[in-house]
Amino acid sequence: MTFPNDDTGQVLAEMYNEGIDFSIIHKVVFFQLFEHIEDAQAMADHLAAKAPEMEVNLHADETPNVWDVDCAVNMLLDYDAIIAQEAEFEQLAAKFNGYNDGWGVEA
Repeated sequence: MTFPNDDTGQVLAEMYNEGIDFSIIHKVVFFQLFEHIEDAQAMADHLAAKAPEMEVNLHADETPNVWDVDCAVNMLLDYDAIIAQEAEFEQLAAKFNGYNDGWGVEA
């Protein structure tokens, strides 16, 4: 299996080479960062209202004065789907003065 030559493609290639099953649904977590807890809370509240099935976790980041909103989506490990979901979170986070900071899969 081949993947595009970018960060997402590289991560997926590493996962594939480690034997992760791409034919099953995984919990993919997308990370949003905010400088103000009020903005992070506003995005978390928005998601709770608009996507109640989504697992959303607001917590303090390891970096002082930074807040994380982690959004877990059950999905296949598909390059195009991950890129599209990440773009949606980037646009949404920007509305609340934050930004998307990548994604990962819960082990």
